[in-house]
Order: sequence, then structure tokens, then C-alpha cells
Amino acid sequence: MTIFYVLLALLLLGVLITVHEFGHFAAARLCGIPVKEFAIGFGPRLISWKSKKHETTFSVRPIPLGGFCMFYGDTDDDPDGSKMKDDPRNYSNAAVWKRMLSVISGPLMNFVLAFAVAIALMILYGVTVSTPFVADIVQGQPAAQAGLLPGDAFVSVQGQDMTSATTAEVSAAIGDLSHGETVEITVLRDGEEKQFSIQPVFDQAANRYMIGITIQQGYADLPGGMVIPAAWNMCRSATTVILDALGKLVTTGEGLDQTAGPVGVVQMVAEQTRQGGFEIFLYLTVIISINLGLMNLLPIPGLDGSRLVFMAIEAVRRKPVSQKVEAMIHLSGYALLLALMVFFTFKDVLRIFQ
Repeated sequence: MTIFYVLLALLLLGVLITVHEFGHFAAARLCGIPVKEFAIGFGPRLISWKSKKHETTFSVRPIPLGGFCMFYGDTDDDPDGSKMKDDPRNYSNAAVWKRMLSVISGPLMNFVLAFAVAIALMILYGVTVSTPFVADIVQGQPAAQAGLLPGDAFVSVQGQDMTSATTAEVSAAIGDLSHGETVEITVLRDGEEKQFSIQPVFDQAANRYMIGITIQQGYADLPGGMVIPAAWNMCRSATTVILDALGKLVTTGEGLDQTAGPVGVVQMVAEQTRQGGFEIFLYLTVIISINLGLMNLLPIPGLDGSRLVFMAIEAVRRKPVSQKVEAMIHLSGYALLLALMVFFTFKDVLRIFQ
């Protein structure tokens, strides 16, 4: 089952990246910009076919971790665009507003996907109306020995307010904040707050510290007219939280120790989905999709945000930045992103074994 959830997490990342690339593809097509290849997955081609009308090659590749949208003149064998300078299919020859639209549509599709999934989440599960509570106790485990009872509503864990948290957040707080040490839990029972000091035990199967409880949360069905506003509010709230966390990370370094790479994200999605089920999977899809869209809009060389900056400069100057210079800047960005990915992957692997 653990393998199943890991594969599900990998599939989620693949879908999010493919949707992002499809945004680039669809916008380019609508603007009349030729697309050289649109691929689902990475690695050697398994299946491919070419559209005679649009001269686009479509391919399916074996590694289902995303895909890519390749434009004419936007390839490694023509880094400065000199070979296709006069080719009408060259991406750089398209009007700057068309190129800007094709670039921004990638992140935009991540926001659209997040909103669509949020709507599905509201339809299937409604909105949270109560704090997380203890649904079941495993006899012989730390929670039962400490005196927790089914029906106890969480107030705080290690001093952190849990009255508006999700089941996944409460579970993560118990497993992550304790680091194996005694965890202080405050619950509400029959209108009275009760405090417990519980020593978690390490569960080999779950690869985390646990106290032996099942956590649930109350939900209320939404009237049809409230589904879309509730989904919108959820996406807006998630965007605000992500931007706030990103701002603190850049300005003060707060949260750097919690930053994860692809391995960490897969582990987190797999663990939370195994514990919380399909509802948590949908919730994480919303959060990660919004996060992917926002991150790609950052003006970091190699990301969509950086390309938009160059195109904005071109629109103001009415003259493009040297394609060779831009290519070198993006290449340095790719190198930086690759180095960060290796660093966070190494960090994620160490965290797993710890």
C-alpha cells in the first residue's frame, strides 16, 4: 500500500507539470505560434505522431513526471537562435504579446486546475465546520495509556492552535513537532480543556512517530450556490499563505528547514494521503498546484517569470534583448535550479533515514 501511495504522489506531480506545459501549448496554438513538440513524460519516445497541419510532434515518454512544450528555435542545438533567425516558425519572431501570453498560460493553468479541484473538493466533502477530533483509539498505544478518549476535540499540539487545523495538520504536528520527544496535547472534553503529555512511538511502516489514534473532522454540505465561492475562498486563502511563507523565507530565512525537494514532496503527499484518504489528496493537489504556479512566476532565470521579464523589457524597448545573452542567463538559472534540486533531494533523503 505504501508503494501505491508513492506512485499516486508521483502521478500527481506528473499531472501538475503536464497541465502546466499544456497551458503553454494551448496558448501558443491559439496565438498561431508553431509548436515543435508536445510531450507527456520524459525519456526516450515510446509513441509519437506528427500533426501535418501544425507540424507538431506529439510524444509519450516512459517517465511520467511531467512533460514539455518545445518551440521552434527554442532548442539546445540553436541556443542563440542564429540558425532559425529568419524562419517564420521561430518562437522569437512571434509578437511579444503572443509570447507573453504563451508563457503566463503555464502558471495560469495550474491556478485553473487548483480551482477546479477545489470545486470538486467542496462538492464531495463540503466545508469544515468543527475542529479535528479523536475518532478512535488503539488500545495499548501511548494515547490510550495517557487517557485520550474518542470524541476529544483538539485545542493545541505543542502550543500550536489546532482549532481551525485540518486532520493532516494535526497528524503532522504530533508526528513532526515532537521529534520523538514528549508531545503536549490539549483537548476539549465535555466543555472542559484537558492536557496530556504523551510519548510517541516510532512506527516503522509509517516511517514516523505516532501515538495510536485516528483523527477525523466534521463537515457540512454546501448549497449549490455556495460551492464556487467556497472553492474560490479556499484558493485565495492558500495563495495568501504561500506568498506569506515565501516572503518570510526570502527576507528572514524562516521555514528554510521545512523546505523540501521532489523527494520530500512525494513523501509528504504519500504519507498524508495514506492517513487522510482521497479528501487530503485533493486538498494537497490544490495547494501544490497553486504553489507550482506561483513559483514559476518568480523572476528567477530559467523560470517563466524570468522569461516574462525579458519580454516586458522587449515590449518597452521595442527591441529584444540579445538572444545569446538571454540564453546564457537562463542557462545559469537552470544550473542554479539543478543545484538546489540536488541539495534538497539530498536533504530529503537524509530526513527519511533519520
